[in-house]
Amino acid sequence: MMKRAGYLIRLCAGFAVMCVTVSGVYAVPPGKFVEWKTPMGKVVFDGKVHADKGFECVRCHPAIFEQEKSADHFRMTDIKIRKFCGECHNGTEAFSATEGYNCKRCHKK
Repeated sequence: MMKRAGYLIRLCAGFAVMCVTVSGVYAVPPGKFVEWKTPMGKVVFDGKVHADKGFECVRCHPAIFEQEKSADHFRMTDIKIRKFCGECHNGTEAFSATEGYNCKRCHKK
């Protein structure tokens, strides 16, 4: 009986460690946001907006963006050459991030 109790305790402890580890992998868990402060205003990324359009996290992670919050450092010059957000926000797959009239879609003063 003691062996079984010890096994169950180790199993539960292992499961708890796994849950904490796995939950830390997600850069933007539900209800959370990633923010960047820029000269043009704060940019807020809400993964739910993209998920609601049918995109899964693996669409961008880790191929386009690292998984840790703020691991990627990029500028508009990167986006203009279709890196990071610009890979999809190019005017074909999604709205163009480089057209002046779209600035306010991402940048909030």
